[in-house]
Amino acid sequence: MPPLSGRVAVVTGGAGGIGSAICQALASAGAAVVATYNSDAAKAERLLASLPGTGHATFHAPVNDSARLHELAAFITDKYGRLDVLVNNAGVTTPVPHDDLTGLSDEWIDRIFTTNWRGAFAMIRACQLLLTASGDGLIVNISSVAGQTGIGSNVAYCASKAALDSLTRSLGRALAPAVRVMSVSPGWVLGEYASRADPAYLQAQVDATPLGRLATPADVADAVLALATTLRFTTGTILPVDGGRPLR
Repeated sequence: MPPLSGRVAVVTGGAGGIGSAICQALASAGAAVVATYNSDAAKAERLLASLPGTGHATFHAPVNDSARLHELAAFITDKYGRLDVLVNNAGVTTPVPHDDLTGLSDEWIDRIFTTNWRGAFAMIRACQLLLTASGDGLIVNISSVAGQTGIGSNVAYCASKAALDSLTRSLGRALAPAVRVMSVSPGWVLGEYASRADPAYLQAQVDATPLGRLATPADVADAVLALATTLRFTTGTILPVDGGRPLR
């Protein structure tokens, strides 16, 4: 019997590089997966067609639309009658040098915090009753080592991930024992965003990582799966998936 057979999982931003890997891992473990998306319905449908198992769904639910997130919760209640795993993966950023204070506009600051922090909180708020009713609920917030190191695509992004880790600690305490809350904190992850970075900069990150490579989406997905299946006496803390990058 697959370890997540009979369980239901929601992954926000499920059609992206990291999100799709998480969806694949959870579906392979037997879960019925709901992948939410913001704008690209066709991409979400391609993901849906690729998932192993049955009972999966997509749902248009921008995380900055709290009313739509409550509609998502109602959809889950009607279709499945339960929710066991919520993965807050949706996020945005833009590259701005940390010393370019003028270059980091108010609009981008608001967009980053609305998506990366408020969106995660709003998803949890909308799904709290379902997760609590599970009796074995799990929330995984996809964070970043930038929240610890203060090194990342821009100052607001780093701050948003630090705030997300603080949310993990607060709700890990507040929602226990019925719901566990964790952050998974990768460093640079190979994929679409990394492909736009300066190759020399990326190589410098590899050289500064003790394990000698960057993370893959599968590395992040494996951490989420471990929290859902084996690391079951853990809550309110941050699980790094960074190859030891902060050690150097």
